Amino acid sequence: MPNNDKTYWIVVADGAKCRVLTRKGTDGTLSAASNLCFSDSEARELTREIGTDRPGRSQESVGGARHAMEPRVDWHRFAKEQFAHQVAQALEDAALKKKYQALIVVAPPRTLGDLRGAIGKHTRALVVGEIAKDLTNIADHDLPAHLA
Repeated sequence: MPNNDKTYWIVVADGAKCRVLTRKGTDGTLSAASNLCFSDSEARELTREIGTDRPGRSQESVGGARHAMEPRVDWHRFAKEQFAHQVAQALEDAALKKKYQALIVVAPPRTLGDLRGAIGKHTRALVVGEIAKDLTNIADHDLPAHLA
């Protein structure tokens, strides 16, 4: 495949952290994009630590039995979805500014689905590949072997 001058962005994310790497052309080396790392400490916490109060209690209409009511929102999952929207918005802004011409998204399946649902039409048009793996703990210099 001939070398071209496209700027590729490789987004490596999970539900709580994200980093963006750049590559010039198909044979270029990966380098970290400045100011394009995201992290959400709330998305890393356990669900029980994110909620503000204990679950509400209810009492049966007959008898004295009491039950805890389940929360209507899984706050941990909600935080991860919000994080995906934050990343997608940053990618959309960069796409509109033409900072990259091609995008590769690397994320675990659930996060990949969250990102697919959150990205805008300009970003979606630039996606050239997706990899459903969690590579967030792989060092930048080891990533090319996992991306091949």
